[in-house]
Amino acid sequence: MQKYTTQNIIYAGVAAASIYLLLRNYKKQKNTYWIYADHDIRNSNEVDHRESPNAAYDHAEIGLTELDATYRSEWVSMGYPLTNRELRENENVHD
Repeated sequence: MQKYTTQNIIYAGVAAASIYLLLRNYKKQKNTYWIYADHDIRNSNEVDHRESPNAAYDHAEIGLTELDATYRSEWVSMGYPLTNRELRENENVHD
């Protein structure tokens, strides 16, 4: 009988420790967000100093940083004009 009591105490201790660790881990992860390093370029100083990877292929990206090139590609896909010259050209077309 004492053997079963000792086993039950050990099992209860392991179960209590497991529950404690699970709850502690849950509380830690509750307020964390999953951000992949390659997708979080807005918070990276390194990306704002690296030259655009497409500068060799696209003449409009010469002199742009990787961050600026990313924003430029978003603007182009949405149809925003990129420069003051293009704004003036668009105004002249509509006049």
